[in-house]
Amino acid sequence: PGPPFAMSYSSRMFRRSDSILLLGAALAVGAVGVALVLQHRFGIEPCAWCTFQRLLYLLFGAFAALGWLARRSRIALLASSALAAVAALGGLWAALHQQFVAAQTLSCAFTLADRVLMKLRLDETLPWLFEATASCRDANAPLLGVPFALWSAALFVLLALLAVRAALKTRAASENPA
Repeated sequence: PGPPFAMSYSSRMFRRSDSILLLGAALAVGAVGVALVLQHRFGIEPCAWCTFQRLLYLLFGAFAALGWLARRSRIALLASSALAAVAALGGLWAALHQQFVAAQTLSCAFTLADRVLMKLRLDETLPWLFEATASCRDANAPLLGVPFALWSAALFVLLALLAVRAALKTRAASENPA
């Protein structure tokens, strides 16, 4: 094999797509790690929408990691990027719903977030990760003056942009094989 700079344009674009996905996966899993440290070390308890967002971060991370693992297949990389983007957009919706709807009420029990987590039995099988123990109002405490839900929304926007960029780079590489 020749030196790295001798790689074709499409090969370089293709490799960047999987690197973008790997970065996104690391950020998503890292966000869940930070949430767990804040919960279990510092006593900042999550609400149902918080734990639902954890699920969406982990879905994003799984789709992005699958894209990275299947990086030799442009179709798999494109599909994984698209699924990761959908997970990120779902997370953005959940974070904004938490901020502007759920956090304005005294209780956020039996919402969509609760129903999904209970239906999947995640709150029972992995309570340390998915059990909601606070109200949405209490869980949306500020961090550096910004509510948690808005921090989460900002990260979901970044993750969606990374997934879309990976998809576009993969598509561009397949259209320009030279």
